[in-house]
Amino acid sequence: MTDLRTTVVVITHNRRRELLRTLDRLAELPERPEVIVTDNASTDGTADAVARHHPEVRLLRPGRNLGAVGRNLAVREVTTPYVAFCDDDSWWAPGSLTGAADLLDRHPGVVSVTARIVVEPHGTEDPIVRELRESPVPGPPWLPGPALGSFLAAATVLRTDAFRKAGGFHPKLWLGGEEELLAVDLAADGWWLVYADDLTIHHHASEARDATLRRRHGIRNTLWFTWLRRPVVPALRRTLDLARTVPRDTTSLLAFTEAAAALPWILRERRVLPPEVETRLRLLEPTQRASKARRYTG
Repeated sequence: MTDLRTTVVVITHNRRRELLRTLDRLAELPERPEVIVTDNASTDGTADAVARHHPEVRLLRPGRNLGAVGRNLAVREVTTPYVAFCDDDSWWAPGSLTGAADLLDRHPGVVSVTARIVVEPHGTEDPIVRELRESPVPGPPWLPGPALGSFLAAATVLRTDAFRKAGGFHPKLWLGGEEELLAVDLAADGWWLVYADDLTIHHHASEARDATLRRRHGIRNTLWFTWLRRPVVPALRRTLDLARTVPRDTTSLLAFTEAAAALPWILRERRVLPPEVETRLRLLEPTQRASKARRYTG
């Protein structure tokens, strides 16, 4: 069942144990995909462990922590038409990469396919799955699944050329809701993003994470995305909604402060979305307000 259409890209930072488990699972896939790992300057011996235990993996060592841009670095090396992202604590289920490639082959207007996320070790669905499955975004009848307004980098297969043309993940956003800006830029280019319920990725959340920093970046990046791409009135509405709903603590204050400090950059880079893409975002706003899965990352 070897499938040469898709390359798997993983970024990692100081999660040696989790990454080795993920690479073990990827090595067992019947598709036998090429795997590229960008080690974001780990100090726990991650890179050496990968080279020792998985010499078949292409290992990139940029020498500094690039955040989500580590994926961009890896995609430069990809020669397959599709690229599958997963985190260092998640892995694709057997057959799902082939299923995603088949969907993209059959539907040339679709740029990304996001899979169902199963939380390990108990095998339960991630709460975000219901939101993906019940997405309110309208799409043409030929779509192979619900249309989405964004995607989850840890569970998505994309067209390699489209990813490159759109510029990949923006370096300023780092990590935390970094997908949203790229997603709307892809939509503005005329692409559709979809969810596929019959594809699966497993996620065994690492305990090695800074939840406070991720929330801070998530709030900040949501504000940046909002003012980079949305018209003034919806941007004001979204900003006020965030101000009312985020926890009133130091983390939120720092996020808003960082977002405001970047105003000159926002004004230089601001490019309002086409009306049809903005309409999709407005339809998503009630879901965003009610979401318990992605409340602080868009």
